[in-house]
Amino acid sequence: MLDLRPVFFIIGLMIAGLGLFMFVPMLVDLTMKQRSWSAFAMSGIFTTLFGSIMAVASYTKTMRLASRGAFILTALSWVLLSLFSAVPFMMDPANMSLTDAIFEATSGITTTGSTVMTGLDNQPEGILLWRAILQWIGGIGIIATAMAILPMLRVGGMQLFKDESSDISEKILVRPTRVALLIGGTYLFLTTLCGIGYVMTGMNIFDASAHAMTTLATGGYSTSDLSMGGFMDDGADIVCMVFMLAGAMPFGIYMLFASFNFRDPFKDPQVRTFLVMMAALIFMMASSLWLTTDMENMTALRLSAFNTISVVTGTGYATADYNSWGPFAVAGFFIFMFIGGCAGSTACSIKIFRYQVAFEALRVYLVHMPRPNTVVPMRYGDKPLPETVVYSVMSYFFLFFMTFAVVAIILSILGLDAMTAWSGAGSAVANVGPGLGEIIGPSGTYQDLSDPAKWVLLIAMIVGRLEIITALVILTPAFWRV
Repeated sequence: MLDLRPVFFIIGLMIAGLGLFMFVPMLVDLTMKQRSWSAFAMSGIFTTLFGSIMAVASYTKTMRLASRGAFILTALSWVLLSLFSAVPFMMDPANMSLTDAIFEATSGITTTGSTVMTGLDNQPEGILLWRAILQWIGGIGIIATAMAILPMLRVGGMQLFKDESSDISEKILVRPTRVALLIGGTYLFLTTLCGIGYVMTGMNIFDASAHAMTTLATGGYSTSDLSMGGFMDDGADIVCMVFMLAGAMPFGIYMLFASFNFRDPFKDPQVRTFLVMMAALIFMMASSLWLTTDMENMTALRLSAFNTISVVTGTGYATADYNSWGPFAVAGFFIFMFIGGCAGSTACSIKIFRYQVAFEALRVYLVHMPRPNTVVPMRYGDKPLPETVVYSVMSYFFLFFMTFAVVAIILSILGLDAMTAWSGAGSAVANVGPGLGEIIGPSGTYQDLSDPAKWVLLIAMIVGRLEIITALVILTPAFWRV
């Protein structure tokens, strides 16, 4: 029989930790004399107590987490953290509806970045900070899941990095607890560095702190309705580009840097491919603006670079309404949603390594077609590529795009126009944030959508964050058989 006590113990600790974070915006609101401090105080007490009671009640001396338990832990943690994250939104004087509160919280904790909130410039500092904290927590959760859990569960080809994670641990000569501390320390260090960069561009400390958390988490929640466009006059967008790219890098390479290993990180085929691809996409989008608009060359390059990086990494910040850049740009940004950063990063969507595996499988298939007896080994970088990884990646591609199509069709049935339905579905499943069109585009929000549409989208966000397969596995009857 499956013992779920370790699952509930770990989730209880997570919920209690989330509750403690709620006291941070409470203190900020108290300092700023905002009345919403009480909402965070009550939410923090309730959430911390609930999580603590769950952890104590589930504690057992034999904390062994089986494979099935890990699946349940991964899925249930994202769902419950999303629900508890919504409590401050519901208790805030702004009095969000249940649907809007859960939508905003889910979008935050999954680092999707879609929002139903408007008038951000006039919102209490505590609410704005809570949105940023949610994305920051979600970012570290994504890294931990990608490096520790998904490889073990063999989800979407992530088992390819199981040996690599062990190899990193050996190279930096530390135990798993030290690895966790290094990841957390690196995440905090880069966040601090990003915040300092923002302050140097003229942002006040509050805006710099909030944006630093959402930038490195590639989440995209801003403190302004203009997003990063409201801060780019003094170069904040340049700082943002650097740290969006940093967030999209596999965090294992930072652990190697921390051990003064400067050679191995650049051997990662993901990193090389990702950076070359980003340069090509930025040049392509800038060329489109150079040919079709009267923008100055450097302005076009700057806007193209920022918004391309933002969409590819799944951050969702915007410095311009690229809906007005013409059909090529709109089609381009729609495609960019489905690329993503590196595995082991905070970035969203499909991830670069899966495209590399798919192209390697295609290469071998094309060689075999005219010469069936030829032995052509598949490789990823300088390592053999097991067929099980290829099957897993191909299954992931199929399930990803099938989920995307199903969500888009449901949204269309609910009355959304084609542009909103298809880009909203892509944005939710890929955890990107803004969609396309006048309603949910870079200059819009999800506020005007119906409640059923919001529920479809927030469920899609969680399914996308679970890498699709994790969500489907626990829904199969075979999973629950003794």
